[in-house]
Amino acid sequence: MSAQAATVLGEQLGQWIKGAVVRLGRAGIDSARLDARLLAGHVLDWDTAKVLAYGEFELSKLQLEQLEVLLVRRERRESLAAITGVKEFWGLEFCVTGDTLVPRPDSETLIEAALAAVADKQGSLRILDLGTGTGCLLLSLLSEFPNAWGLGVDVSEAALLVAGKNASRLGLTGRATFVISDWAATIASRFDLVVCNPPYIADEEFAHLEDEVSRFEPRLALAGGADGLDCYRALAARLSPLLAPGARVFIEIGAMQTTAVSALLSDQDIEVIGVLNDLSGNARVVEGQQPLKK
Repeated sequence: MSAQAATVLGEQLGQWIKGAVVRLGRAGIDSARLDARLLAGHVLDWDTAKVLAYGEFELSKLQLEQLEVLLVRRERRESLAAITGVKEFWGLEFCVTGDTLVPRPDSETLIEAALAAVADKQGSLRILDLGTGTGCLLLSLLSEFPNAWGLGVDVSEAALLVAGKNASRLGLTGRATFVISDWAATIASRFDLVVCNPPYIADEEFAHLEDEVSRFEPRLALAGGADGLDCYRALAARLSPLLAPGARVFIEIGAMQTTAVSALLSDQDIEVIGVLNDLSGNARVVEGQQPLKK
């Protein structure tokens, strides 16, 4: 679409953005200006620089109608990722739906930790991603390890369809397999690298979550039980048989869960060798290792 003309004369882009900023601000959205620009860019298929450069662009009636629908959704606190259907993670673009968690920058800590732990990036690694969701962890690692193969597991068939779509979009279908399973209940193989971002929100914490999360993301992928540790207990009990001798495991944790999750791994004879902080300085990932004797 040309930036110099519109199909039907209508409101100017800059004017629409100003009005959208006011409405989003009233809805309590701190990033109102950025969100308005991103919504406009999504409808127009423009990048942010172009949106900023063409404030006098005349929006067509159809474009205004499309923008109104999306703006109302954002006013209701649905996340931008859910509205646009995509989210960037580790420099890659992932499809997201209401059946998956939106990939978060904090989870990139896990990718960084795994990369630092693997000396031979060209090796034929076998990677397991438990609770794969969009597949963002597994597919990001496969993009960094060109000769690795990975298995993504999830209890949600709908989530697995999203993960498979993302693998196809990223050209990784031949190296990624996705299966439905209650954690590792149906998995018999051993792996060199296991990653997991399990549900870890305690029941009482749901009342304090942002509306974007509590109202629009799948509770199945968030709820960790009364103390937030239910899934860690289930994982720890089944984890050791999945790890090849010397294999590494990286598990994302919530606030104040370092000690408890580390103890659950240690009780299964998995050595805890580190805790990694995210960019905010919060403990984010527990790193464990299977003893070589196994």
